[in-house]
Amino acid sequence: MSRPYDSVGRRGFLKTAATGAAGVVAGAKPGAAQAPPDSAQQVVPSDLTLRVKALESLLVDKGLVDRAALDRIVDAFETKIGPRNGARVVARAWVDPAYKTRLLADAATAMEELGFHRHQGEDIVALENTSKIHNMVVCTLCSCYPWPLLGLPPVWYKSAPYRSRAVIDPRGVLKEFGVDINADVEVRVWDSTSEIRYFVLPERPHGSERLDEEALAALVTRDSMLGTARVTLGATQVPA
Repeated sequence: MSRPYDSVGRRGFLKTAATGAAGVVAGAKPGAAQAPPDSAQQVVPSDLTLRVKALESLLVDKGLVDRAALDRIVDAFETKIGPRNGARVVARAWVDPAYKTRLLADAATAMEELGFHRHQGEDIVALENTSKIHNMVVCTLCSCYPWPLLGLPPVWYKSAPYRSRAVIDPRGVLKEFGVDINADVEVRVWDSTSEIRYFVLPERPHGSERLDEEALAALVTRDSMLGTARVTLGATQVPA
């Protein structure tokens, strides 16, 4: 699937989201702050971008937003969380059958065993991909997403084309992502909400039996935990 909005920076997205939330507290209208467009693609900022910058400056001046705190939040999600937490959960499930059973039964509790905690009290559900079932995650209403496991959501996940087409034509969308699903495989689309967030336990790739847990975690990608990619072994990752 094409990703027309991937040019929007992750740092800009999170800062905008944070300032937008603070703006609601300060009395601004919800939804007034949106991710600014890629400044490299236009010389003059849009009206919306200018409003976001003005709102952020106002909130900083009033002491409602601390730019240093925003930078720390962004750094945490970009460099410490990212998809790394989810990858560790997946790798543990691949090497530990008992953990996998607990993960599929109660993902929130199982992830806490590895030190990862929910931020908003939301329920987190793990969906297992198998040779006969392929799960795919979307949020048709907004962009609900398992941040504690996957970090920042990709911009395409929030785009209207993905949110609508993932439900209408999931096989077609997956094909555009490079994932061809056989006709005998059932595709299940799961719609995240503010109360329930889903993430996919992808199939362990063939040939990875001799890899340790750390090496397995390095194979797992964010997209594979959304169901829009498979986990594969590169030529240099196949043990001799």
